[in-house]
Amino acid sequence: MNHPPLDSTQRFSDRVDNYIRYRPRYPDTLLPLLERELKLAPNHVIADIGCGPGLSSGPFLRFGSKVYGIEPNDPMRQAAQRLLADFAKFHAFKGTAESTTLPDHHVDFITAMQAFHWFDREKAKAEFLRILKPAGHAILIWNTRKKGVSPFLDAYEHLLQQFATDYTLVRHDNIDEGALRTFLGPTFTHHRLDNQQIFDYPALEGRLLSSSYVPAADHPNHAPMLRELKRIFDRFNENGAVPFDYDTDVYWGSLKSA
Repeated sequence: MNHPPLDSTQRFSDRVDNYIRYRPRYPDTLLPLLERELKLAPNHVIADIGCGPGLSSGPFLRFGSKVYGIEPNDPMRQAAQRLLADFAKFHAFKGTAESTTLPDHHVDFITAMQAFHWFDREKAKAEFLRILKPAGHAILIWNTRKKGVSPFLDAYEHLLQQFATDYTLVRHDNIDEGALRTFLGPTFTHHRLDNQQIFDYPALEGRLLSSSYVPAADHPNHAPMLRELKRIFDRFNENGAVPFDYDTDVYWGSLKSA
């Protein structure tokens, strides 16, 4: 899918609280990887595209970097400003991947975490090349639930296939190597890290409801979906908890053709 669905910038407006509380963070191994492989340093300037409520900006701010959080959704961006208010190096702007509002050749790295599948890739690439410094890189990162590792996760995947609205259209596994090569450049790099969350039932429900493709409370599928979620939890929990295991995929490239 090269073009994002209609009104994709507004999809999370009614899910901000659940997104903040229940979406996965990023593994502790991420920043050391970028330090080692890309020489990321605290003096570098980051443009975090689709920063949402700031979960993706936080690690770089704690590292010491200046971060421009670019977020088109007003409730998400306002949440980021509130949650990251203690970081003087965080600056939030209303913008998109295709129109960031940032100056030319201003940032060392561009990050897009859980956001790439919403981009108009051709326009976003042109914008990224405009705002990146000549030696800069774009870094794409997303958490993907592992498949085939537990009966619980298999059942959860089946629930999404059964009840979610456009889940099959917005999954990150729709992004193939060809799309990444076209966007990042022919010599892009890929690393895969492990990540995990542990949920009791209320947190599992919150995690489900944080997803943009899950029917909202006024949808006829909402109540049946939650009944099925509780049935799955009751069947597979151990000591009142279930694990969500993720692959955190990290891709980067210079965006240049050679």
